[in-house]
Order: sequence, then C-alpha cells, then structure tokens
Amino acid sequence: MNENEPETLFQTPLFRVVRKSYETPDGRTHVRQIVCHPGAVAILPVLDDGRICMIENFRITAGRMLLELPAGTREPNEEPIETARRELTEETGYRAGLIEPINMFFVSPGVLDEQMHLFLATQLTPGEQDLQGGEQIAPRLVAWEEAVRLIRDGTVQDAKTLVGLLYYGAFLRR
Repeated sequence: MNENEPETLFQTPLFRVVRKSYETPDGRTHVRQIVCHPGAVAILPVLDDGRICMIENFRITAGRMLLELPAGTREPNEEPIETARRELTEETGYRAGLIEPINMFFVSPGVLDEQMHLFLATQLTPGEQDLQGGEQIAPRLVAWEEAVRLIRDGTVQDAKTLVGLLYYGAFLRR
C-alpha cells in the first residue's frame, strides 16, 4: 500500500472509516481518521404561497423526532440533482417543477468528508410519499415567520436545516 493512500479501518454499506496521513508546512507528518461518505442533498421546498415543506423525522442517533428539511444520501453514480428529486418525492410526496442548486457545504469537516448539496425546489405539486424501510417521516408545512421562530426558539436543531433556512432568508427570499 502507498503511504499516501488512505488505509480502510472499517467499512459499512453507507460509509467507511480510513486512516490518512498528511504533511504540514513545517515538515511534520500527522495521522487522522476520516469518515468517508458518498455525499448527500438537502432540499428547501417552497410552495407557491411561500410556505416551506419541512419534515418531522425520527432520528435514531438523536433518539427523537427532529424538524428538518427533506434530505438524503446519494446513490452510487447519482447526480446530486437526481438525488434531490428522488428524496423530495420519497419524503414529502411533492414533485418540483423547478429544482435549482443553491449551495454546497461540508457537514462536519473535522472528521467527515460528506458534502451536502442544497437545492431550492419550487413549482411543487402534491403526491404520495414513498418512504423507505424504517423511515418515520411526516411532512409539515410551515409559514416563513414560523420557521424563523422555530430557529430562534431552538426547535430546529438540525444543521442542514439551519443552513438551508438561514441561507434562504438571507439571500433568496423575496
């Protein structure tokens, strides 16, 4: 194995953990463990009347329901915009007439290489959810003023949702 190649320490169907070394400008070599993830998307679905379609989503890692934007992990070789279309329909039932990329960010770059692609979905038409095994998700339509209140009072605790809503409020909302 090449010493610059990461060493796989643990592999799952969704992610792997690798050991990787790097050299700093002072010539020292450092070793870090990194969680490698295929990437994900988050979708900000805005209805014609300005309400936002959020989801109440049970998260086993948090041990409770969280109020979030719809989101999901990319399938192998799937473009982020296709993941966004798929996840929007699966989790909310809505289909977007227009879906646009608005930003990309790292979720937790100190330990995780996951890139989160953020999309704005508009021209929405309702339909049926297509939940995957184990998902406990309920759509919740939220007026902008309520979304701001839910951020301010700490109800929204999911990072991608905070980023998505605050980005929308600062740069896109008319």
